[in-house]
Amino acid sequence: MHNRDAVFLEDLCPKLRNRRWRKSLHQFTGHSCIYCGKSSESIDHVLPRSRGGLSITENCVPACLSCNGSKTDYDAFEWYRKQRFYDPRRSMAIRAWTDGDIRLALRLLKWAQPKPIESLKNSKSRSNDDYSWQAA
Repeated sequence: MHNRDAVFLEDLCPKLRNRRWRKSLHQFTGHSCIYCGKSSESIDHVLPRSRGGLSITENCVPACLSCNGSKTDYDAFEWYRKQRFYDPRRSMAIRAWTDGDIRLALRLLKWAQPKPIESLKNSKSRSNDDYSWQAA
């Protein structure tokens, strides 16, 4: 029996393939919205389907319901620039994602994530301790 003769569960149930694909998109970004960084609950088409956008990985990004509902069928980049939470690093990540360079997009998203408050406090106290001898 050859590999091409095998029948896969995903071939029998296309919804299962779609569900796994959607789940993998959320896992790429750690279940966070690509636009604002909150928890992602939906998939947004960067180029809306109403304007000819396809349901492919390069055009679909994880988004929270708020961002997805607010964006509606606007161009993602025009809409995103007008948001108060606009971050140029996230914008570059969205561009990299749509260009098919998901590894670069994930690196940019990681760079855009704010540091936890506790780690900032620890680094601040360390920096004060390190330079306390210089104050005179």
